[in-house]
Amino acid sequence: MAANSFVQRSRQVWWNVIDSFRDPDSRRQLSKALFVAIAIILLIFLVIMLWWSATPTAFDPKTNAREMAAEKQQDLVVGYTSTATLITLANTLLDKPGGYLTNDVMPPSVWMDNMPNWEFGVLVQIRDYSRALRNDISRSQSQSAEDRDLIIAEPQFNFNSDSWLFPPTESEYRKGIKALESYLARLSDPQRDEAQFYARADNLAAWLGIAEKRLGSLSQRLSASVGQTRINTALAGDISAHQSTLTQNEKVTKTPWLEIDDVFYESRGSIWAMIHLLKAAEHDFADVLQKKNALISLRQIIRELEATQATVWSPIILNGSGFGLFANHSLVMASYVSRANAAMMDLRRLLEQG
Repeated sequence: MAANSFVQRSRQVWWNVIDSFRDPDSRRQLSKALFVAIAIILLIFLVIMLWWSATPTAFDPKTNAREMAAEKQQDLVVGYTSTATLITLANTLLDKPGGYLTNDVMPPSVWMDNMPNWEFGVLVQIRDYSRALRNDISRSQSQSAEDRDLIIAEPQFNFNSDSWLFPPTESEYRKGIKALESYLARLSDPQRDEAQFYARADNLAAWLGIAEKRLGSLSQRLSASVGQTRINTALAGDISAHQSTLTQNEKVTKTPWLEIDDVFYESRGSIWAMIHLLKAAEHDFADVLQKKNALISLRQIIRELEATQATVWSPIILNGSGFGLFANHSLVMASYVSRANAAMMDLRRLLEQG
């Protein structure tokens, strides 16, 4: 009886709705109400998208390390600042307003592309540093054993960045963060010596070599916003060199119009994370840098990269020609990145000298 009553009431409601649409006045009122509801929903989505698109606030790696050490009652040993910075970068990626958006499949985040590209840029730096930490910085020699926690952390951050379910990306990255926290706890424990952070010139140079290549790639991709005719220099400098497949001597490279802002925000995110890791290296590798008289060089690199994080006042990423009427945000960023890349090459060579 109850089921039949519910069916009857449902039918009555349905016929009432149909009758209301037959009346012109009722149809206009319903249309206005529907339009207002849709407008309100879109406005709410727009506000949320603007809020979630805001870049997280930068933090001071040394202050962050002190606060983390005080909270967990750990000692501030060599390498603590860099490891704590890496952990904070990963947590920021997952816990910022809106959370991790790259793998979202629901509105409004599914309509956003700038923040997901920014997230990928940050993720690339997390992956690079965790790899350098596992392969070089935590090991005394090439034949020494890898740290057991870093064996877990490094591949976790290389998990698919846009997996929505089974398993979600966030859960895999949380496992990586947990492994880094375990490494940090052992690193700061004076009673345990199996976890190490070797602040040597060769270890810093190894990571800078990776960062240098990242900056070089970002510079080329940013410069391609206006299109370039590039000469193939792949085999330059070695007359006996060969490559697997022949390529043209000259090639026109141009970023598709719809991908220009993607490259821009990926670069912003990657450089944002790199700045924090360089500042942490300035603290943990201070003795090495001072001995090499390279501290000023590192600070200049950081200053060049910080200029890329200035506020973009334009509502869109402009792509004017190099000397045209309108600005080209990609070329402006590329100029800072190129200078930092050149300075980083010089710094790495200085560190590699005996």
